[in-house]
Amino acid sequence: MQSRLKPDAYFAIAEAARKENIRFVGHVPDSISAAQASDAGQASIEHLTGILLACSSREAELRQQQLDPPRHKETPRQTSLRQRAWQQAVLDSYSPEKAQKLYAKLLANHTWQVPTLPLLIELAFLTPATDHANDPNLKYIPQNLQKIWKQGRAESLANKSPGDFLLRTKLVDASLKAVGDMHAAGIPMMAGTDSTAPNLVPGFSLHDSIADLVKAGLTPMQALQSATSTPAEFLNRSTEQGTIAPGQRADLILLDANPLADIHNTQKIQAIFLKGKYLDRAALDALLNKAAQFAAKP
Repeated sequence: MQSRLKPDAYFAIAEAARKENIRFVGHVPDSISAAQASDAGQASIEHLTGILLACSSREAELRQQQLDPPRHKETPRQTSLRQRAWQQAVLDSYSPEKAQKLYAKLLANHTWQVPTLPLLIELAFLTPATDHANDPNLKYIPQNLQKIWKQGRAESLANKSPGDFLLRTKLVDASLKAVGDMHAAGIPMMAGTDSTAPNLVPGFSLHDSIADLVKAGLTPMQALQSATSTPAEFLNRSTEQGTIAPGQRADLILLDANPLADIHNTQKIQAIFLKGKYLDRAALDALLNKAAQFAAKP
């Protein structure tokens, strides 16, 4: 599902998926509510789309504003100010009662969540403080793609005031709180990144996602499960992957430090087993070197 779908198209897809016994996932389209998506059978909501708005006491009014922007031509700054005012209104109208009602519905309907917090922090709500322009892992991204990412970051940060960045920080904080509150309500969470999106280095950004879930309120063990046993359960593959047990796929990561003590220790990888094949640190470094060499080609 994508954000610009019209209600008729969305509900037609939902009905077709129900008839074919196919679960569907994706964005909550701007034109409907997260509650409606949950009732329609959407199995998972990505990127928290629609969640903050659904917790607003002015949800219907603000959705209509989002769908009906001014008809007159705006300057880029006017558009930015209008969007900023809309986002601030969403935050200012937060209703704990509406949030609790929404989360109860998501739980009852078994609507899972993939918050993809790195996407929000490092792309949607980018600030100078969260700009990873000097991330050493960018060396694994091809040069032409790096240029596109750099240009996108520059455009996102250009002509913005401290107030703009403060609002973006508040939006991240509200997103983290929503994730923590949904988790406390019993709604299953899965780690995710929307990898190949700008500023998200494949592989490395998954570790960021796991760490962000801990920041939101999950325990390190629960965050680890969000990337292992929980997705396996969602995909109905718990009997073959997601845990370490006889008969499961032999995909393992061996770490040099305990991730339960510090979730960032997931990045201290000593070796892995991939489909039963052992790859030590030297073999992993060789693969990374090949990736860096490929990315460095003009």
